[in-house]
Amino acid sequence: MRFLRFLTAGESHGPGLTIVVEGMPAAVPVSEDQIAMDLRRRQGGYGRGGRMLIEQDYAYITSGVTQGRTTGSPIAMTIENKDYANWKDKSPPPITVPRPGHVDLAGALKYQHDDMRLVLERSSARETTARVAAAGLAKSLLGELDVKIGGHVVALGGVEAPVPDLPWGELFGRAEESEVRCYDPETTQRMIARIDEAKAGRDTLGGVVEVVAWGLAPGVGSFVHWDRKLDGRLAGAVMSINAIKGVEIGHGFASAARSGTQVQDAIRWGEGRPIRATNRAGGTEGGVTNGEPIVVRAAMKPISTTLTPQPSVDMRTGEETVMEYQRSDICAVPAAAVVVEAMVALVLADGYLEKFGGDNIRETRSNMEQYLSSIGWSALV
Repeated sequence: MRFLRFLTAGESHGPGLTIVVEGMPAAVPVSEDQIAMDLRRRQGGYGRGGRMLIEQDYAYITSGVTQGRTTGSPIAMTIENKDYANWKDKSPPPITVPRPGHVDLAGALKYQHDDMRLVLERSSARETTARVAAAGLAKSLLGELDVKIGGHVVALGGVEAPVPDLPWGELFGRAEESEVRCYDPETTQRMIARIDEAKAGRDTLGGVVEVVAWGLAPGVGSFVHWDRKLDGRLAGAVMSINAIKGVEIGHGFASAARSGTQVQDAIRWGEGRPIRATNRAGGTEGGVTNGEPIVVRAAMKPISTTLTPQPSVDMRTGEETVMEYQRSDICAVPAAAVVVEAMVALVLADGYLEKFGGDNIRETRSNMEQYLSSIGWSALV
């Protein structure tokens, strides 16, 4: 990300998380309460662990916003870790047994730590709270440019939702009513039962989430250089999320089993502009938006920390043993949909600023409207 940059700092059980976002144009309306709604969405979902009963995440904006609008300066936010109060006076013993599937071992070797707690505190998915807060700003910017975004769960623990035939807004509205962020009530109950089954078996579950952004202008991204391709930037951002092991745009992996004529999106004329009857490409061609909705799916592996002990080695003694259980979730797929949504929003906001620029959101929008008019793009859908 070059035009909208963000950094996060903080540990899972430290005093709190800090977020700095740089590059936001001035005059973008921003609400702490709106950001808090997404933070609550991230905390929810059937199968989450005990930590979610402790935290009440709220991002306090400490700079860069005045009277509810961005000033153009860097924006700083802080999120308190409520669980810090339960740890600040304790001196927990060092963790010397790495957990398979986590970065404990590789991180300890990289930084030459004797205590793997120094690794897991920062590598914890708690950090994604800060990303969701940063994305709240990106979503506000995108909203001013007519872009909408939503996420839902399409598969969980092998239970798959039927392919929806609903307008995006209605689909995501239904998904938000589900404990597992699935639009289909029958599938929701099957997913919940699957989570209960995994919990009883002292195991964890993964799944697949889908994020869609619509109302997009064509021409965002670039085919000129590899690192400016929008689909590559989206894939990299989503892959950076804890436990995400695969990303696809549009029909993605399914396209590999089909012939060329089965994966193209025929171009037709309608509504005063070129349109597509299908969106198998998922909204990008050659690394550039084509005006169709961006569709990103991400595969989340089951959480590596299970109630069933897994074989490991004590790095202090060299003896084979089992990993020490750290408090975790049975399933965090519904929450992952919110985090993937956040990363997609941040990348798209960066792409829009790259394409349209502007130090004030009015300038950004004016630039976008002039561009759309110049290419004869009569309407966004």
